[in-house]
Amino acid sequence: MAKVLMKGNKAIAQAAINAGLECYFGYPITPQNEIGEFMSDEMPKLGRTYISAESELAAVNMLIGAASTGTLSMTSSSSCAIALMQEAISAMATAEIPGVIISVMRAGPGLGNITPSQGDYFQATKGGGNGDYRTIVLAPASINEAVELTYKTFYLAFKYRNPAMLLADGIIGQMMEPVEIKPFNYKIPDTSSWEADGIGEGANKRPFRKLVSLHMQGDDLPRLNDRLQTKYAQIQADEVMYEEFMTDDAEILITAFGTVARVAKSVVTQARKAGIKAGLFRPITVWPFPSDQLKKAAKGKKVILDIELNEGQMLLDVKAAIEGICPVELLSKLGGEVVKGHEIIEKLSELSKKYSAPKAGAIC
Repeated sequence: MAKVLMKGNKAIAQAAINAGLECYFGYPITPQNEIGEFMSDEMPKLGRTYISAESELAAVNMLIGAASTGTLSMTSSSSCAIALMQEAISAMATAEIPGVIISVMRAGPGLGNITPSQGDYFQATKGGGNGDYRTIVLAPASINEAVELTYKTFYLAFKYRNPAMLLADGIIGQMMEPVEIKPFNYKIPDTSSWEADGIGEGANKRPFRKLVSLHMQGDDLPRLNDRLQTKYAQIQADEVMYEEFMTDDAEILITAFGTVARVAKSVVTQARKAGIKAGLFRPITVWPFPSDQLKKAAKGKKVILDIELNEGQMLLDVKAAIEGICPVELLSKLGGEVVKGHEIIEKLSELSKKYSAPKAGAIC
């Protein structure tokens, strides 16, 4: 299949359409506007639904309404606007409605600016809504991977009847590169056992169904929570995705996600040429986080260097995963600045000297 030069946002939108997207609801905000623009042109041509909602709140609640009928539905937004959707995402998880959310991160906090960032890791993986719910979150490092992970996001959302998010930093949304958009290769699970599509008549009549997040009767809510936690444990057991690059003999292990991991991967090769044994561990699912796999990769390492475009949000998950096996240090940029390759090389060189030198008082 031939590759086509595409911007990331448009590739994500095309992938969603290929996945069978039937309803798109959105509200404009940079740096993901091209998704809505593309949908506004393409969805009506295909006889599918496109709505430019009056607000982010309206868009996400339209998503809930459409997805509750088993319809493949999606919204997209960014950072401060995704923040407005948190209550609805919690409700979606509680009602077990499989909505898809594309989050293209901009710099914050607050309205911040429109430059790339990874400051929404907490927002996506920990959640700003109430209660013990989880959102499945996948983080691409390239536009080609964003296409594949958009497909997977739809599949996982419906497989587990859960909100699922593609978490892309603004670089992924705005950059252009040759993209091979392969056909959608997942089978969306049957929705007929739960969808709220009308009770019908005669032979097609079924019992009344309700998909709600309010559970006031007896022990309904404790039982629901038990079921949800069992589901989340299954997701953690079965759906973890990650990449390792030159980790086996590494002395310094880099952890990074998204575009930063792509930069770090190229730096690993440069560092090796300079005599620094570095390797990369990249979470692809940032929830569920690949804790067990990272702990295994960290064994025998002198230090972990966590690199993020935030003040170490994933760092907390990295530290929790390795349980003190080795020291962890942070290289970060905030406010829309991007970590550059030479800065990573300089930090690796510093750490190589720091963790190779004998400790004070040691007998050499």
